[in-house]
Amino acid sequence: MVRCWKRSETTELEDSQRMDEGPTVSCQFPHKAFWVTLSATLLLVIIALGVRGHLWVRQPDAQVVRITVPDLTGTLINQSALVDKHNDLVTYSVTSPANHTSTVLFDIKHGLICYKPMNQENCYLSKMERSDYENMQSLLQQSMQTVLLGNETQRQTEFLGVMGGSQVDVSTLEEPLQALCRHSSIHWTRRQDGPGKQRLVYFCIDICFPSNICVSVCFYYLPE
Repeated sequence: MVRCWKRSETTELEDSQRMDEGPTVSCQFPHKAFWVTLSATLLLVIIALGVRGHLWVRQPDAQVVRITVPDLTGTLINQSALVDKHNDLVTYSVTSPANHTSTVLFDIKHGLICYKPMNQENCYLSKMERSDYENMQSLLQQSMQTVLLGNETQRQTEFLGVMGGSQVDVSTLEEPLQALCRHSSIHWTRRQDGPGKQRLVYFCIDICFPSNICVSVCFYYLPE
């Protein structure tokens, strides 16, 4: 607020000298109040921007995609995939008909897949191939949160031979894989045409993708 007033107490000489100049107006600007108001406004703006930036940083660029598909007997199987686009990670939770849940982590950035069966203290690693990247793209581009696959779903089978003689040091893995397999034995696997007659399939994990493809990944141990 600016306060102004006219000077009334003047000498006759001063009055005669200023007759042609009109009345004199003196103004006083409240500098202290102005700077206090400006500082408070700037502080509020900084706080608002800081809160907005904090929420923007904390907001995860991830979504859960739920996939429902009938098995060979017609029973619906539910799967969920946590898609983290920012870190190029896709984490599957797969429940078998026996009610055993397995975790499958696709580390797209480093080209690795990690399989962690719930009823085992083991993790199995494999390198991503072209088909894996294509299946991941169908998830990264997925905008819907629920996907229902029909009977026309393409079903494939992949065999991974477990190299049981060589264990992987968990400290050599990236953080997402370390967190998943911190208290487990970690083994590399190798894609094979099949176990052959002398080897039995250890277990299988069925994974379905929005591209209308379901892959049954089956594991067996290779000779040491």
